Amino acid sequence: MKDRLTDGLYGLGWSAVKKLPEPVAERLGRAIADTVWKRRGKGVLRLESNLARVVPDASPQRLTELSKAGMRSYLRYWMESFRLPSWSKERVRNGFDVKDVHHLTDGLAAGKGVIIALPHLGNWDLAGAWVTTELETPFTTVAERLKPETLYDRFVAYRESLGMEVLPHTGGSAFGTLARRLRAGGLVCLVADRDLSASGVEVKFFGDTARMPAGPAMLAQQTGALLLPVTLWYDDSPVMKGRVHPPVDVPETGTRVEKTSSMTQALADAFATGIADHPEDWHMLQRLWLADLEPRADAAPAGEAS
Repeated sequence: MKDRLTDGLYGLGWSAVKKLPEPVAERLGRAIADTVWKRRGKGVLRLESNLARVVPDASPQRLTELSKAGMRSYLRYWMESFRLPSWSKERVRNGFDVKDVHHLTDGLAAGKGVIIALPHLGNWDLAGAWVTTELETPFTTVAERLKPETLYDRFVAYRESLGMEVLPHTGGSAFGTLARRLRAGGLVCLVADRDLSASGVEVKFFGDTARMPAGPAMLAQQTGALLLPVTLWYDDSPVMKGRVHPPVDVPETGTRVEKTSSMTQALADAFATGIADHPEDWHMLQRLWLADLEPRADAAPAGEAS
């Protein structure tokens, strides 16, 4: 029953919100965000805890303001995403303004494949729609399998309608498919600031240890593709902003593990730059740092071999 209700609510969002006039949808998003924020649920409290790491010198009042702005940004993402399939090509093109896009276009022109790695900043679906519309470049991405399965199917269909090829994070051979797309000179886009496999790379992130996916760095090493960090943010305008950061190069020396660690740390550093500049647009409502993670049920007690 819970799964059917969740799927039904998302379905209602996609069917109803996209029909609203844009100013009405914006006001609705802010109203929902403020209501959720006032209830101080687990997601809001986790967001505030994460923001306290990003802005360690923030006063309690500043953290409260940031978390409220963060929930408004998060709901802006959802309202835009619900409406994106109904946007005209002109609206998509005009909805995103990106700096240093030459890193991406030059990489695509070289024909060796490009990997874009992003944190959960701004609206990565809008950025993807802009790539398929303005640059007329299709790309492949990976999505976490959601429950219920019907909800996952909705997300896949939605992103495919925007011109993306979507692979499941689990239950398939995503890495091999991504590598083939890159060797053919294609584009791969991955949200890469939170490890979903528990086998990622440990990085220093805002002064403490977190774990991020190894996939982007490993794909770049294996295929020779260009690895580009990208950060996104909102301002007071209806146009989302973004930046393509300089490429993360494969180190000339070291083992594969050492190279992967170095490259993933470079991604984390680029992500941190964008998040520090626009902390309210980082939609991280989950645990991220290792110190915040709940112990696994199968973990060995202290002092015992694992």
